[in-house]
Amino acid sequence: MTESLADPLALTPVAARARHDGWTAQRQRDFIAALAELGVVGTAAKSVGMSPKSAYALRIRAGEDSNFAAAWDAAIDMGRFNAIDTGIQRALSGVAVPVFYRGRQIGVRRVFNDSLLIAALRATDPGFRGAPTGPDAEWNL
Repeated sequence: MTESLADPLALTPVAARARHDGWTAQRQRDFIAALAELGVVGTAAKSVGMSPKSAYALRIRAGEDSNFAAAWDAAIDMGRFNAIDTGIQRALSGVAVPVFYRGRQIGVRRVFNDSLLIAALRATDPGFRGAPTGPDAEWNL
């Protein structure tokens, strides 16, 4: 017998006044979905037409032990993972940049960003310091 895991983003919307421009149940669901994709509260709030300040106020009103707060925390974790994953993919695969000559695109070149890779590695491992130093130093990844 296998148990199915509960969806970490499933939430019971916070009860709010009935306002068309407020935190409706659907707007709360859309906010949590955007937060899971982006990992940034301000950007997620703006994507649903609300302010970051009102999003934090909604979380306070819901309470730290609420289902909404748990979904928020899970969404933040998912969003950060997505950002780190995207950063590593872009650093390793590069980004296609068009090459123009006399106003016409004549090709595409791949641009790699070592700083992006180092930032992504630091995000995954807080102990990561970058390139080894000294004559006997080795990479510790």
